[in-house]
Amino acid sequence: MIVTALSIAAFSGAIMKMLADHISPQQVAWFRFTGMSLILLPYLIWRYGIFGLNPARPWIQLIRGLTMAGGTTAFVIGAQTVDYADAIAILYAYPFLLVIIAVLFLGEHANWSVWIGVVGGFIGVLMVMRPEFDQVNTGTFYIFACAVIVAVQMALNRKLSIVSPPLVTAFAGATCAAIALSLTLPGSWQAIPDESWWLIGLLVVSGAINQTMLVFAFTHAGASTLAPFTYFEIVSAVIFGFLFFGTLPSLLSWGGIALITAGGIYVARALHVRNIPRRVPKI
Repeated sequence: MIVTALSIAAFSGAIMKMLADHISPQQVAWFRFTGMSLILLPYLIWRYGIFGLNPARPWIQLIRGLTMAGGTTAFVIGAQTVDYADAIAILYAYPFLLVIIAVLFLGEHANWSVWIGVVGGFIGVLMVMRPEFDQVNTGTFYIFACAVIVAVQMALNRKLSIVSPPLVTAFAGATCAAIALSLTLPGSWQAIPDESWWLIGLLVVSGAINQTMLVFAFTHAGASTLAPFTYFEIVSAVIFGFLFFGTLPSLLSWGGIALITAGGIYVARALHVRNIPRRVPKI
């Protein structure tokens, strides 16, 4: 389920990259989250009743929704100038950033073996980004900013998982993101070409399916068990990048992708054997 969900996520990301050639990044993100909210709403009410519309810790839910809006918009902006597979690889800096956030702000502890994986992962990210001062691709920094935002979002997920069902959190985040992005539309709205509507439909449906499958996957298995399989999204991104955009990672990018994947799996395994003892957060 997790492999299928993340393959669909890679497909959705490719659709967003294509749509960004015709409409603004804010519109792309708005369609994604508005459509997701409308699709999830009937099931949410059927599953939890009217109480599903009143999530616990609303302020944290709101902040999480804002991170979803900002992160998706930053990704779409960055993906306009970055090869798609490279963009997804850079995005996977977020597990390493999450370790740093967990240590600094969540009261967790990391030993040297975890930091080895984190450092190796960041070296892989730099290999994919290839920052060159004489010719800077600002798109890579937008993607990295998205990774930072996603790491914050994942930290908020840890707090909300204790008090809110995953589906309620998914709906609340999408709704808050859609409302926040609505405020940006007057200044960013562009006429939508007729040929873009079918892409918007694909984005909405694939995004809702992806999020729902992720919710059920993490309901039936622990995060540490599923974490190594999340890197299949990079494999899918390489495939979709070639099929839709005719691009493949460079040799240096392949090396970076290998380091990111190896570092991420190493950190996930280290967490699985409790190298990072977790304190119960105060909600």
